[in-house]
Amino acid sequence: MMKIEGVYPALITPFTKDDEVDKEGLRRLVEYVVDGGVAGIVPCGTTGESATLLHEEHKEVIDVVVDCSKVPVIAGTGSNNTKEAVELTKHAEDAGADACLLITPYYNKPNVRGLKEHFKRIGDSVEIPLILYNIPSRTGQNVSAETMVELAAEVENIKGVKEASGDLKQIGAIIRSVTERGLDFTVVAGDDFLTLPIMSLGGKGVISVAANIAPREMSEMVDAMLKGEVEKAKEINIRLFSLFEAMFLETNPIPVKKAAEMMGLPAGHVRLPLGALSESNEKKLRKVLERLGMV
Repeated sequence: MMKIEGVYPALITPFTKDDEVDKEGLRRLVEYVVDGGVAGIVPCGTTGESATLLHEEHKEVIDVVVDCSKVPVIAGTGSNNTKEAVELTKHAEDAGADACLLITPYYNKPNVRGLKEHFKRIGDSVEIPLILYNIPSRTGQNVSAETMVELAAEVENIKGVKEASGDLKQIGAIIRSVTERGLDFTVVAGDDFLTLPIMSLGGKGVISVAANIAPREMSEMVDAMLKGEVEKAKEINIRLFSLFEAMFLETNPIPVKKAAEMMGLPAGHVRLPLGALSESNEKKLRKVLERLGMV
């Protein structure tokens, strides 16, 4: 079973001018981040515009990434429709993904009973590890530490969480509880800004937006923390902080796709209802990349 540790880029999905998935561009992006030393790759997450991928496109992206990646693949397969999530998760397992990332059902706002049954149903359908994704700012609902630990205990193949609640007290409570209960469950950051704070609490890495742009630097930072080289990690974090800020000048993944384009990486447009980055923010983004020597 894969070890959930290190940097995992939440990979962007490049599109052609005709609004098709750019499969060759996708392969180039995988090669770029793998060469940068990342621990694994996460296709079809929020940054990969999963919300506007057709089902067949979603499966196609996972197929391409699994086929060409030399590192583990954690496929985004979550949905607010349980049957759909089961279908996508089964497909990812059949395609050869190493694990799946499951976002908390959005819009529905399920009660705890429904939430737990949702994840149990998915867990029963596959054998590969499942990583939950808690991001209240996107889903409108927070998964409490208590519920998260109960899921870790009750569903055998739930092995971790991408925590993007921003609540360090909650994150610390999860890490403490799973440790005390001896559960095989890993917490990784879901926000580049909070990678170091979460790792200082016992987290093991990050599913990262910035790693699309700076995979080597992000990997060096997280590896330093894992080795206990805190000062080195802090120095890299300070150097990259302006990049973290730039990645959220507007809604993710608008800035990161524009940054990739500026660097000559495959990206293409963002799909509606997202719109292009504003001219003023494009100038700010370019200045950040220039200061970091990336363009």
